[in-house]
Order: sequence, then structure tokens, then C-alpha cells
Amino acid sequence: MQRTFSKALLTLAALTGLATTAPAASEKTLYQRLGGKKAITAVVNEFVGRVAADSRINGFFKSTASDPKRLAHFKMNLADQICEASGGPCKYKGKDMKTAHAGMGISDADFNALVEDLVGALDKFNVGAQEKNDLLGALGPMKKDIVEK
Repeated sequence: MQRTFSKALLTLAALTGLATTAPAASEKTLYQRLGGKKAITAVVNEFVGRVAADSRINGFFKSTASDPKRLAHFKMNLADQICEASGGPCKYKGKDMKTAHAGMGISDADFNALVEDLVGALDKFNVGAQEKNDLLGALGPMKKDIVEK
């Protein structure tokens, strides 16, 4: 009787959207599967380097890339954003994506180039396909706030 009630409650929660997506105690979070903050920071450093070298989109980051203090702050915010989005303990304290990208005129092609650079950075560190897909899935919804064209 108790098992039937618990099953019914879980089914109802899932149908009404009340079920959480938190991993079971034995499962690792995406943050853990990515290797934690140190690994995320390494990927961010590689990613930012790729973006800086990418003639398709590096113009968007020219002023940030030319100021070492601003670049360090940007990298820290990006690492915190990925850390938080992947279920880690970090808290992103930067601007929301709509505000941060307002007026930049970013197109779908620009966004896709950025994603290619991120995937390249993840590939350099041999991040698994599932982790890559999970991370892109966590970050993907930001596209609507970034792309203007």
C-alpha cells in the first residue's frame, strides 16, 4: 500500500512538474562530472583563447580582451556561470544575458561560432559526449537573450 501511494505521488509530481531533476545520491552532478571548478576554469581559459583567435566573432570581445583586468573578471564570471549552471556551488554575479548583450547585434551565425569554440575547448580536454550535451543543454536557453538578429 505504501509503495503504491509513493509511486502515485511520484507520478503526480512528474505530471504536474513538481518533481525535481536533482540527481540521486549515487549519481554525480554535471559539475562533478565536468571535474569541478578547476576543470571548468581550464575549459574557460581555452574557450576564451579560441574566441579571441576566431575572426568570425573576436570583434565582440576586443575591448575586453585588450584589458587584462577586465579579461580576468570576464573569465571569472564565465567560470562561475558554468559552475552554477552545472549544479556546482558557485554563484554567477554578472549581468543577465539580455542586458550584457543588448545592442551588440549578435546573429545566429555568431552564436553558433561561439558554441563551436566552446565545443572545441571541451574536446581539447576530452569532455565526454554526455557531459558536453548536458552542459550545452544547460547553457542553450540563454540564446534567446543573446541573439538579436
